[in-house]
Amino acid sequence: MTAPTPPIELAGPAEDVRSRLAEPAPLDPAVLEALAAACPDTTSDPATRAEASRDWWPLAMHWAVAGQVGALASVVCRPAGVAEVTAVLRVCHEHGVPVTAAGGRSGVCGASVPRYGGVMLDLTAMAGVVGVDDESLTADVLPGTFGPDLEADLRARGLTLGHWPQSMDISTVGGWLACRGAGQYSTRYGKIEDMVVGLDVLLGDGRLVSTGGGPRAAVGPDLTQLFVGSEGTLGIITRARLRVHPLPSGEGRAAFGFASWDDGVEACRRILRRGATPAVLRLYDPIESQRSHDTDGSVAVLLVLDEAEPLLVDATMAIVAEECAAATPLDEALVESWLEHRNDVSALEALTRKGFVVDTLEIAGPWSRLPGIYLNTTAALLAVPHARVASAHLSHSYLDGACLYFTFAATPPAEEIESTYVSLWDAGTRAVLAAGGNLSHHHGVGLNRDRFVAEALGSGHDVLSAVKAALDPAGILNPGKLGMGGPIGPGGATWP
Repeated sequence: MTAPTPPIELAGPAEDVRSRLAEPAPLDPAVLEALAAACPDTTSDPATRAEASRDWWPLAMHWAVAGQVGALASVVCRPAGVAEVTAVLRVCHEHGVPVTAAGGRSGVCGASVPRYGGVMLDLTAMAGVVGVDDESLTADVLPGTFGPDLEADLRARGLTLGHWPQSMDISTVGGWLACRGAGQYSTRYGKIEDMVVGLDVLLGDGRLVSTGGGPRAAVGPDLTQLFVGSEGTLGIITRARLRVHPLPSGEGRAAFGFASWDDGVEACRRILRRGATPAVLRLYDPIESQRSHDTDGSVAVLLVLDEAEPLLVDATMAIVAEECAAATPLDEALVESWLEHRNDVSALEALTRKGFVVDTLEIAGPWSRLPGIYLNTTAALLAVPHARVASAHLSHSYLDGACLYFTFAATPPAEEIESTYVSLWDAGTRAVLAAGGNLSHHHGVGLNRDRFVAEALGSGHDVLSAVKAALDPAGILNPGKLGMGGPIGPGGATWP
């Protein structure tokens, strides 16, 4: 399976596509020759470079209409294996050439945009399940494996990973790990960081590091988690060892309508507090309930789906029913409808072409802070000039808190699209952080959230920067991300 392209075609001839940010310097012909020797599938074709240089960042789709990408890669390398990745990294380390790793490029924050040009390292040729330990329930998987291909292979063996992101069809294992992704069934199976046992990672100078080992090892810090969520800034993942599960034999579904959003949030909290972990526990505020589930706008709709051994499903659904006793039971066909349409993002292209600014902001916070986060953030978003709507749903629940997934839209004049977008993100993010939420739950940072990282991590950001300097002293790995400086590019946020 090859990497799908974003939904909006780049305007104009490929030769005319330009970087919205600073144009990167061209590579020396000798470096290009060395890269081609290191990785035979290397190209400077304008169309290939332009497509490889963008992801699903909604703002970048507005740039695409104008024939621009965030930043343009100088060359695209598509290695066939670890040896070729190693050779490419050694060339880039020697010559100070930036390297940005990418898979399906399904990210929505610009994480795979090659901020300073250089090499776009397309890992999708390194795909497949290379080993399964059915007795221990682990699988070794290559980073360029797309979600449907992985799940099909596992299901043929009677297994599942249980990871179902909205981007399932267009995202890869390496991308899930690099951005610390979450699937829609995370309340049952956990996020991707809960599924990974160990990694093989190439550092910036081509050294191979293998992390993980036996279950719950106590041999120093967990180096696996150092690389999960690092967005390609600390190393290139070349293999992942993942926990898998037997295919579930039982399923339960239910839907409820709550008189208020707060009532629904409280029910979700109580369900988790009692130890029940239904795979799906999605609560929509009245605005989203009306938009997505055809209600009259007076109720908050909760969708519940669980899958596991039948005895576990029965116990989970019994707890759900008890904690939702005060709500109105709704037709469980709402769950089936959600399953059919959960990955549909076709409206994004049409709204973008009409000049709408549309995006989502997903964060997480403790249960005690969620009501305030919801009120403060929707109010802050609506206060931005030209804002039309701000709504949210609770999409992933845990014992200590949950993810709130905000959606916002605005209709600014054409010349204010980018400034309005920035203002919405500034307002929403500041409100979340001030109310006790975190910066991201599963979309990661990329370029879009880069300016908030130092504030979100506090003094921990200095630690992250020191780790970066130790593992990648030449600073070639995805420079200009996570608010970090280095030999390539300035320190701090690089956009806007």
